[in-house]
Amino acid sequence: MRQLFLLLLLVSSGNLLAQRTITDTITSQKLNEDREIKIGLPPSYDKNKSQKYPLLVLFDGDFLFDAFQGALSYGYYWDDLPEVIVVAISQNKNNERESDCTFDETTGLPSEKGADFFEFVGMELIPSIQKNFRVAPFRMVAGLDTTAAFLNCYLYKDQPIFNAYISMSPELPEGMEEQIPERLAAMQQTTFYYHCTAEGDMKKMKTRIQALDAAAKNVKNPKLNYLYEEFKGASHYSLVLHAIPSALYQIFSVYQPISTVEFQEKIAVLPSGYVKYLVDKYAVLENSLGLKLQIRINDFKAIEAAILKNKAYVEFDELSQLARKNYPKSMLADYHLGQMYEKTGDTKRAIKSYQTAFQKEEIGDLTKDMMLERADALKGELKNKKEEVIEETPPTEEVPTDTPPSETPTEEKKSE
Repeated sequence: MRQLFLLLLLVSSGNLLAQRTITDTITSQKLNEDREIKIGLPPSYDKNKSQKYPLLVLFDGDFLFDAFQGALSYGYYWDDLPEVIVVAISQNKNNERESDCTFDETTGLPSEKGADFFEFVGMELIPSIQKNFRVAPFRMVAGLDTTAAFLNCYLYKDQPIFNAYISMSPELPEGMEEQIPERLAAMQQTTFYYHCTAEGDMKKMKTRIQALDAAAKNVKNPKLNYLYEEFKGASHYSLVLHAIPSALYQIFSVYQPISTVEFQEKIAVLPSGYVKYLVDKYAVLENSLGLKLQIRINDFKAIEAAILKNKAYVEFDELSQLARKNYPKSMLADYHLGQMYEKTGDTKRAIKSYQTAFQKEEIGDLTKDMMLERADALKGELKNKKEEVIEETPPTEEVPTDTPPSETPTEEKKSE
């Protein structure tokens, strides 16, 4: 309930994180008409000139745009969701949504204007957005009832143009509940599939949605990330505000910073390879979502905690190299080296590392005062050890250099 309230608050309060919205018109040869679209650019788009962003295409853009932007704004605020480019297609101004989603009753494939709209999205809209904006390879699509069913058609292609599908209470044409699971089983690329219904949803739609879920749950495809939900107490229309954040958090679960649960259940229990886990986590972001990101400071701290907890101190060397790559001007890399030397008993090198860190830029909760205190504390320990060694060493008796004369009479005196 709290999540729903926050989402509504974000939607009603407008553009809290300085997202930029552009309303534009595309002249489509496929549709033989102009079609209005709304483009939502991420807050950092104008500042971060090298960053590319995942693309989210919204059918029913007239009413889904603000709802998705609200959920995304909330996720951006907590760094739980990546920034994305949202493109919403207008389909309600002239009641286009029904004709845009025309199916052939025999084949279940798009027909008439539905076929034209299908090609408009893949051959005109997406290429235009890619040409004019910095779009990452990862693409998502979302819709409600009629449009939710239509977006499934993109799964029928051998190489689908979308990587993630958000199908909210789809009004499935005949046979689609069997065809979609078959296509999900055949996917060769990483695919996210989310669909849902509600307790108060339309019965004729709900029955077939549940049939699709029953078949999809039997799909054994490691490339598929699948989630189905049925919302208690929700209606056909209110389910949208439940589904949007749930779907986004499913798709971008790997993006989120390392949580307490992830640390305890996936990282701390490893016998080794804590730094590798961190590297792999961000490699998945780049390979699956097209996001090349700087590793978060808090994620470095999580791996540091795992190394200390499991006394795998040698991994600080590898963590230091990773820190130097991500934050070359900061004290983070030398701080980790200092920890390794300190924990393995190489006090002199630990002191030197902390002193080097002192000369670098502060980062996170690491400060110059902290580095100085650590170095001074180790110097004190080193001094105490030397004094203890001196005190524990027993004094030695001096050996005379000249041998004193013997008091025993010589043979010569005896003879006298």
